[in-house]
Amino acid sequence: MAETDMKNQPSDAKPSEAKPSGRAIGEPGAVRDFAGNLAGTPRTFRQTLIRHGTPTSDRAKSQAVFTNFFLHLLPTRTHLHAIKATTTLGLGVATLVLFVLLCVTGVLLMVYYKPSVEGAYGSMLDIMHVVPTGNLMRNVHRWGAHAMVACLMLHMARVFYTAAYKSPREFNWVLGMLLFVVTLGLSFTGYLLPWDQLAFWAVTIGANIAQSPQELTDALGVTSVFDVGRMQKEVLLGAHYVGQEALIRFYVLHVMVLPIVASILIAVHFWRIRKDGGLARPASADTADSGGAATADMTPALKTYGLMAVMKDKTPVVNREMRNTIMTWPNVIYVIGAVTMVTTLAMLVLGMWFDAPLREMANPAVPENPAKAPWYFLGLQELVSYSAFMGGVGIPAIVVLGLALVPYLDREREDVGVWFSGAQGRRVTLGSMVFAVLVVVGMLWFTVRNGWLRNWEATAHVPQIVITFFNPGTVFVLLFALWSVAVVKITRSTRMGAIALFTCFLVGFVILTYFATVHRGPNWDFYWSQAEWPVH
Repeated sequence: MAETDMKNQPSDAKPSEAKPSGRAIGEPGAVRDFAGNLAGTPRTFRQTLIRHGTPTSDRAKSQAVFTNFFLHLLPTRTHLHAIKATTTLGLGVATLVLFVLLCVTGVLLMVYYKPSVEGAYGSMLDIMHVVPTGNLMRNVHRWGAHAMVACLMLHMARVFYTAAYKSPREFNWVLGMLLFVVTLGLSFTGYLLPWDQLAFWAVTIGANIAQSPQELTDALGVTSVFDVGRMQKEVLLGAHYVGQEALIRFYVLHVMVLPIVASILIAVHFWRIRKDGGLARPASADTADSGGAATADMTPALKTYGLMAVMKDKTPVVNREMRNTIMTWPNVIYVIGAVTMVTTLAMLVLGMWFDAPLREMANPAVPENPAKAPWYFLGLQELVSYSAFMGGVGIPAIVVLGLALVPYLDREREDVGVWFSGAQGRRVTLGSMVFAVLVVVGMLWFTVRNGWLRNWEATAHVPQIVITFFNPGTVFVLLFALWSVAVVKITRSTRMGAIALFTCFLVGFVILTYFATVHRGPNWDFYWSQAEWPVH
């Protein structure tokens, strides 16, 4: 019987690969088998964890990607164009790394933070002065939040100027806009948690912006029956003022609700990039020479194809060549790792050299003057100084909705992945920058020097509804829109019109942010520098 069993066993089978004997409990050798299984547990566990061999072949490298939960969203092979520094500038990966850093440092800060009006400020002092490395974690968290907003804005600008929102990536652009809004929500809700004067009055400004529709309902005389502004403020704060209810609401939103929403959107965003054919690249990238020494990873894979099914239309990767592609493992992993290390190092350096601000404990009886919102809301605050409703609700809604609709309004067929869509786009961008600077700076100079309608004797009694809809902020939007229409007519291209409008809004945001940061002082008056502020 033993000889028969040996004959039936495959010739290349190893003793260690033989099937279990199925020995019943209590039979001789069961203890020995148990001891062998125990000793081999580390090796067996590794085999069940990593179900492929050492990634030395293309097959093993592919398995390393699509059998890994965190890497399976990446393709097994990546085009060389996708890892060029000028393609993405690493902004998407940097934004993701910053989000992960914020989650890690946020969890560490949660261990010591007390979300109560009585304990919040004291817990911040403990984190800064008592908890080991607590101040570093807080600094990294604070500067990481600012950096994430900045990187996300730059990432959106990169996607827009390379036309990476075009078919089939329209919906992914919308997801990016949602991520932008959620990121601003994360930053705004986290701003209150230190419970110092800076946080308290900045959130007070935000709450007043939420109440700004009351300006419109007052002008229409319907506030008594339809006070949507008051409702929005109460939903945001849980009361009529910034207090314990607001703090606990902001805390829950900041540490649980918005991070979950952001995580889901990020996952879908990366998944759509993979399903939409990867990063956008021009057609010339498929036929261009690699420009460097050939390696084993760059050699096009030889494949045979069989007809599996007949399907309608085609996927984004059909007709794309394998030329100039490399294995994702380990080449792209190295690039992602490099961006991760540089981003983390930058945040650590900022955290060690610069302390996050912490003013005195929040005091509702002592208002900040000037009370300023975070830098990414200062341009909005400048617009709110002209009209609370249009500056705080109307214009932001127009901008966000307009940007979200860009892929559906600009349907021109063109080569994607090209910065500014070529020479014409560069000229339109430069011209739009000059136009936006002249309009915004000119309007700011005019309003500082002459004021607006209510400051003029002839229009001192102008109705509030006119002030609401006709102010410097709405003039900006109207002039930018007219400029965009003019560009469309001149160039006969909706893409050029979109570039013109996006550039105008981007330049306007930068100038208004700078102006509100540097030149607005007590009572929101104009000063050339903080040294000119009145001394109390």
